[in-house]
Amino acid sequence: LAIKGSKNAALPLMAAALLTDQPVELADVPDLADIANLRRLLTELGCESTYFPDPGVHSSGGLLRLRTTDESNSHARYDIVRTMRAGICVLGPMLARRGHARVSMPGGCAIGDRPVDLHLRGLAALGAEISLDQGDISAKVPADGRLKGARVFLGGPFGSTVLGTANVMSAATLARGTTIIESAACEPEVVDLATMLNAMGARISGAGSPRITIHG
Repeated sequence: LAIKGSKNAALPLMAAALLTDQPVELADVPDLADIANLRRLLTELGCESTYFPDPGVHSSGGLLRLRTTDESNSHARYDIVRTMRAGICVLGPMLARRGHARVSMPGGCAIGDRPVDLHLRGLAALGAEISLDQGDISAKVPADGRLKGARVFLGGPFGSTVLGTANVMSAATLARGTTIIESAACEPEVVDLATMLNAMGARISGAGSPRITIHG
């Protein structure tokens, strides 16, 4: 039997398509509600997507084609983000690529309930200006227009954060200088994202270990 593609790996990869205006193709993407919801969100953010289901009897998932064609909207609205905690994945890529991002609290959760605060701490270490406004996370690059490489610690009371590591790693690819993430998540999803980002032109090493280095 074919092993089905991982939803938890696919979601950060989909969000990373916001880092480029070139086409991105992902294989073995499972046909699940969270995938459909993130596709809806990406469409609102100007990233077109087309899903081709695998008609095989032992399907391991379909082919997903993504391409960002409009970068004018940087607001991930609550109506969609509330349906999936992984909606926070768009924060880092949008911030780095578009210079600003506004993302509703994922699943309506408060900072501290889940380690969303680690995402914000990591992006702030890169120079992002973070504020909270009516339930939305607002993030902007510094006045000079670029995030800056830094040493970022992502350990928390509940351990490392996979989505937080993904957010900081994605944002750091377009930062000026070198970023070192300490206490990074070591899960396969992080390795998959680093592999994809490197294929897109990034220079990332150490994925799968607690220390990841990104040369912006």
